[in-house]
Amino acid sequence: MKLDPYFRKNNHNKLTFAMSYNSSENYILPLSHDEVVHLKCSMVNKMPGYQIDKYANLRVGYTYMFTHEGKKLLFMGQEFGQEREWSEERELDWFLLENHLNRGMLDYVAELLKIYRKYPSLYEFDASWDGFEWVNADDADRSIYSYIRKGSSGKNNILVVLNMTPMRRNNYWVGVPNKGKYKLLLNSDEKRFGGNGGDIPSVINATEGECDNRKYHLEFDLPSYGAAIFVF
Repeated sequence: MKLDPYFRKNNHNKLTFAMSYNSSENYILPLSHDEVVHLKCSMVNKMPGYQIDKYANLRVGYTYMFTHEGKKLLFMGQEFGQEREWSEERELDWFLLENHLNRGMLDYVAELLKIYRKYPSLYEFDASWDGFEWVNADDADRSIYSYIRKGSSGKNNILVVLNMTPMRRNNYWVGVPNKGKYKLLLNSDEKRFGGNGGDIPSVINATEGECDNRKYHLEFDLPSYGAAIFVF
């Protein structure tokens, strides 16, 4: 996530690598104290680009973290985009919550947590291929990742689509396993989160037509630095 988007296509595997051992370990995904001290920068200031890009990048990065297999750990202040490194000598920079981008980040993480708690498909199988399925792990040229999280009931599965570049992808196709309705749970580009207001329909009907080696697909405009989560 720290790389300039120009270089991400040549480092696409850095984000897919963890799935090579997701069925052999019980693990935690930590963004811990050690990541935000000793001149390592806060999470938001690790991100490339202008300020608005940094926050958009971080929203996408957090979406990957919370929908990835494994339990999560996020150190204090990073949930609202603390911009200074953490220090035990002062309190967190709560005054930042007066800013739209920081308040939006806090609200976005809150929504991620609500979704995580509500849908067992995001945590039930955390060390098994029973709980994870790639839709497209190889779209390196566009730096887009898509995958499905699955639970034991076979219902309320989660589809995640992540765009890691500042390029908006109009009429983007993503393959899906079933026909029917796919309900949008979260769009990281909404203005309330500090985004540009890129619109994704609240419900999308899967259309017959092969994509990603699947019989059906969804079509929508994928925002720049956009993360979209659907339930089906």
